[in-house]
Amino acid sequence: MTHFSKFALLVPIALLAGCGSSGPPYHVYISNESSGDISIIDPGKMEATNVPIGKRARGIHASADGKLLYIALSGSPLAPPGVDESTLPPPDKSADGIGVFDVAQRKLLRKIPGGSDPEQFAVGRDGMLFISNEDASGVSFLDPAKGAIVNTIPTGPEPEGVTLTPDGKQIYATSEEDGTVTVIDIKTAKALKTIKVGRRPRGITFLPDGSRAFVTNENDGTLSVIDTASMEATKAIPLGEGLKPMGQAMSRDGSRLYITTGRGKSVVIFEPSTEKVLATFEVGQRPWGIALSPDEKLLFTANGPSNDVSVVDIATRSVIKKIKVGQRPWGVLVLQ
Repeated sequence: MTHFSKFALLVPIALLAGCGSSGPPYHVYISNESSGDISIIDPGKMEATNVPIGKRARGIHASADGKLLYIALSGSPLAPPGVDESTLPPPDKSADGIGVFDVAQRKLLRKIPGGSDPEQFAVGRDGMLFISNEDASGVSFLDPAKGAIVNTIPTGPEPEGVTLTPDGKQIYATSEEDGTVTVIDIKTAKALKTIKVGRRPRGITFLPDGSRAFVTNENDGTLSVIDTASMEATKAIPLGEGLKPMGQAMSRDGSRLYITTGRGKSVVIFEPSTEKVLATFEVGQRPWGIALSPDEKLLFTANGPSNDVSVVDIATRSVIKKIKVGQRPWGVLVLQ
């Protein structure tokens, strides 16, 4: 890990502290899987405030108007790869659900049913939530207004990443066990196609025009490229030796894709137009969740084992601050 002098940090920290004054203020929201809370980071102060939310907070997304946060909560015990699940305590099913958090009041309003062990989800244009439910081996359609699941579409075992297409008409969902992506039509609630990708696919991100999707394959260390018109995986691009690609953040213009690499401790900068890796730099311990600041000058990564969030100056590709949050930070959301 590179070490910086206090003097070297003065300029980027001053830049960061001024972010709020140069444009609309924003905050960074972190879901903490082990401490039963979310962390709210003020980028100007470089500090986090923790707010209780519920067990195993993972997927985190905002409502269309930005007034609410939805957080996937689960009472299932942590089960890292290689653990004998028969030795784990029984799940607390009463803790499962989707937490509804009021941004202005900074408090949990309620918890609505989200299926068994919800992990990740996407928010539709009409407010419907599309949730990966591992125990159901599918994507559940949750109507928050009714507080009920109205449909579940099979995707294969261990569904993980769930992402809405830019036009809002389809959902792409990964199956970790099968190494596939299932394309679901929202209007008809039917699976259109299952696409083979790599081993243990995690997240999915689209180009702004929706023409291509990118899937991180953790156990292959690759990024699969899907042509969305044909619904075919066209190639799998190696990202680097020893890297475990996980989360993704796409720039608004689609020119850069930032990828966390878990045990690889780093972020990969990928250029979609050339389908090449531009750079790789270290950010922290097992980074997972990732998000860009509104001006795209800063990058935030959730580093699970060290219980902190790295603040990265994209111009210099350097970590300018690590902010302590809750235990095992998982998801990152930037909200203006």
